[in-house]
Amino acid sequence: MRDFVITTDSNSDLPEEYITENQIGIIPHYYDLDGITYGDEINLTPKQFYDKMREGKMPTTMASNPAVILDTFRKYAGDGLDILHLSFSAALSGGCSNVMAGGREVAEEYKESNIIVIDTCNVSLCQGMIVMKAVELKKAGKSIEEVAQWIRDHLQNFCVQFTVDDLFHLNRGGRISKTTAIMGTVINVKPILYVNEEGALLPLSKVRGRKRALSTIVDNMEERMGAFKDNIELICIVHGDSMEDARYVEELIKSRFQPKNIIINTISPSIGAHSGPGAIGICFMGERK
Repeated sequence: MRDFVITTDSNSDLPEEYITENQIGIIPHYYDLDGITYGDEINLTPKQFYDKMREGKMPTTMASNPAVILDTFRKYAGDGLDILHLSFSAALSGGCSNVMAGGREVAEEYKESNIIVIDTCNVSLCQGMIVMKAVELKKAGKSIEEVAQWIRDHLQNFCVQFTVDDLFHLNRGGRISKTTAIMGTVINVKPILYVNEEGALLPLSKVRGRKRALSTIVDNMEERMGAFKDNIELICIVHGDSMEDARYVEELIKSRFQPKNIIINTISPSIGAHSGPGAIGICFMGERK
């Protein structure tokens, strides 16, 4: 059985120490601020990025670079490794199609290589949870085909819900109208969003007030967990430079559940450009999205 490497993209929001420890290959997604493109050789810290957004800067985002994908895959294939790539949702970015095209090209050059690209239909650290499960299965001795099949069979069990603090970032991304953003801001409406079965980010409901929005995403998680609630291995919390609210959500979760592990991490800039400062998401295993 040939050895294989697990790769993903920077939108998976995995902690840096986890990436290093498990030798995860990362394909960067990019963002532009003030005419400077970030995401590969140079990057802003999360604090710097979100502070610029708070100052009124409007970043734009770009998907993965086909040349970087080819270089990365050729390196692994040249080292005799098969590749399992777990991609950011194709419904939200062209990055997945870029990786699929790159995988096909490198597979033609290295005939012995098995390159599998899976659209996770997911985002942020919920995509990262899928990567972590793949790593766990690989360490248990599963082949690349066995890991890929498990992921395909369980994609719909990886669930994520978000709320955002500033509606105008959703307006810029085409998720809501400008009128809705203005009216919602005036009456302090906070949207609850989720990633559906096809990997699209959709509105689920709306509530009045920040604290109620945070408690609602925890309520929704409980409703959707089903049998997974009996043995919670991991819950992930992601935030747009809003650690205090992330800790608040963590305490809500701990008061109602007994997860074996909770990971908190910042939303990467190429996602945060659309969700804005103050966004909060919960990633979990559930029976329905």
